Amino acid sequence: MNTAGDQAWRPTASLATLELRARLLAATRAFFAARGVLEVETPALVAHGVTDPHLANVAATLAGPPASRLWLHTSPEYHMKRLLAAGAPDIYQLGKVWRDGERGRWHAPEFTLLEWYRHGFTQQTLADEVVALVACLCAAAGRAAPAVRQASYAAVFIETTGIDPLTAPLESARAAAARLPGGVVDDRLRAALGDDRDGWLDLLLTHAVTPALAGSGLCVVTDYPADQAMMARRNPADPRVAERFEVFWDGLELANGYHELADAAEQAGRFAADRARRRAAGLPDVEPDRALLAALAAGLPDCAGVAVGFDRVVMRVLGVDRIDAVLGFGPGS
Repeated sequence: MNTAGDQAWRPTASLATLELRARLLAATRAFFAARGVLEVETPALVAHGVTDPHLANVAATLAGPPASRLWLHTSPEYHMKRLLAAGAPDIYQLGKVWRDGERGRWHAPEFTLLEWYRHGFTQQTLADEVVALVACLCAAAGRAAPAVRQASYAAVFIETTGIDPLTAPLESARAAAARLPGGVVDDRLRAALGDDRDGWLDLLLTHAVTPALAGSGLCVVTDYPADQAMMARRNPADPRVAERFEVFWDGLELANGYHELADAAEQAGRFAADRARRRAAGLPDVEPDRALLAALAAGLPDCAGVAVGFDRVVMRVLGVDRIDAVLGFGPGS
């Protein structure tokens, strides 16, 4: 007798979806081959986790000898930058990455990331290339590409929340968050965010700004606040902002890109600030990747890089609303 449990072995994506996914993977590689971008592979097991307090690596213990503690990478970024510092041309990588604590409608702890780096590109030229890639993949799937708009981080924030994230004081961010519908801000969240202005802005971004992008096609959001630069350089013409962009498709984040920071001392300072935020949040400390800092000190060429969640692109191309629907097998299946 068949029961629902008897079907648990089955794939979470249909065979038609997997065939389309394979076609989009091939189209992605053709896209970069036509532009002379070299495909590379870097280690999935790495010696250092990431300091970013918003990310958590999955740990792996090797029996040895000698025994060692390694980490599954959250992105190939560090090793790809080491390749660039060693003289690599434009490069891309398409493969699996892992992030602990990420599971839900849009997230899986294991997912496919497309990351690439272009010499001499700015955030604008690289964002344009992300838009071109999306159009290419839509064509490969036989569907029209979405409409495209572009706006600065400050502009979309003002449009949806009424506050300017570059100038608004902490209390204005708190007050705007208190107006979020559905009782999002409760006593627990107030205590957790405290006086973390960036945390309140992130809350507004996820609960007010990005939902407002639903139905608007592709939206390229540029010039993030400098205190959210991550690994992007500051804009020399306006040090309040970083040369960082994100691309959203109907409110779903697809891509995060930077005009890359090449200053080893500044990057070391950002790692130290990350560690301080981790301590304040009660998170485990993470030692910075000294090999990356050495590569930056040796000389990272002027370049821009971007990471694209490939599974999310497939979701939007197909019009499905759960990541499991585009994976052969969902997490833990």
